[in-house]
Amino acid sequence: MQVQAITDEGGLAALDPEWAALDAALPIRMPFSSPAWSAMWWRHFRRDTPMVRDALRVFALRDAAGALKGVAPMMLTCRPGRGLLRLRELQFLGADQNVTELRGVVCREEDEAAVLAALHRHLGQVERDWDWVQWRGLRVPDPAAVLPGFSLGRQLVDLHMPLPGTWDALRARLPRNIKESIRKCRNSLARDGIEWTLDVITEPAALAAALDRLLALHRARSAAEGTVPHPDVFAAPAARAFIAAYTAQAAARGGACMFALRIGDEHVALRLGFLMGRDLYLYYSGYDPAWGRYSVMTTVVAGAIEWAIGQGLGRVNLSTGIDVSKTRWRPEQVTFSEGYQPAGTLRGRLASRMDRVVRGWAGRERFPGAGPAPAGPGDAGAQGAEQ
Repeated sequence: MQVQAITDEGGLAALDPEWAALDAALPIRMPFSSPAWSAMWWRHFRRDTPMVRDALRVFALRDAAGALKGVAPMMLTCRPGRGLLRLRELQFLGADQNVTELRGVVCREEDEAAVLAALHRHLGQVERDWDWVQWRGLRVPDPAAVLPGFSLGRQLVDLHMPLPGTWDALRARLPRNIKESIRKCRNSLARDGIEWTLDVITEPAALAAALDRLLALHRARSAAEGTVPHPDVFAAPAARAFIAAYTAQAAARGGACMFALRIGDEHVALRLGFLMGRDLYLYYSGYDPAWGRYSVMTTVVAGAIEWAIGQGLGRVNLSTGIDVSKTRWRPEQVTFSEGYQPAGTLRGRLASRMDRVVRGWAGRERFPGAGPAPAGPGDAGAQGAEQ
């Protein structure tokens, strides 16, 4: 394979049509692998300060005929931003507080080993330009066999559910506990004389307003006590600006929707979804803690799945991270590995060791990618992990 390095936004824009076609051909679709997500992320999150500087490093990998086989959307992060003593980390775009749930090389699974091997060879030819690589999103069974010097950090699981043709067919294959949970969630509101409606919002202006409501409830959920802790993923202004811009762009092409449980004139529980072909990706949620005892988010997720079946979609992705709110739907699992690889140079080995020491002092992971996998968006149901 031939490797093309792209270092500016003009080159990124030129690659967009081919990248989008490659992404559309993947069997499991996620927003994070699209060129739109990477380009928008770069505009909102890139840093250029005395303390840290990001430089674009996107690699396009082509076969002998010139066909695009893979894209590695990466950046070179230097700390401090300049100078001979800076530490230089090559990492994937999406280095945020789990706004980007999954990042890595974009390619078909059957091409991944060849794509990684070609990228590894290319990086070895320019290893004086970087000190270590933070690898993400690896599906190959043994990453170290393809990437010599690779150290495994953590593994991240994505949960997705192929859809049958009808809601009744889906219910028939579910275990009793989830069937009973769905029934109780819906009946509990009716039992207390509360009328509710599930709105599916796709119109761009209405979707923007619903997103503001979701972010406010997501923030309120992070401050709730007496339940499983969830951080406010969108606490940073850049994160809020990014998701608003990306959602607006997706909505303009019919690729975003909001599932919102309305009681009276107010939405009390919402979950954002992204549409990619016949796939629906269920992203983050927010709900009013005052309605938590009614398991309002379980009702929202069940409604979203029922809607997806009615639209003739083929898959609902329940997002990354394992918790009971997802596993009880009996989804299929895809496991991704993450890890770390120092450059073969003396500088690379010393710099990577220094970085691990600094991160240890700061109480963070031993090296980039280590530690437990994040819980992911979840269902935010009534009790426990789903909240």
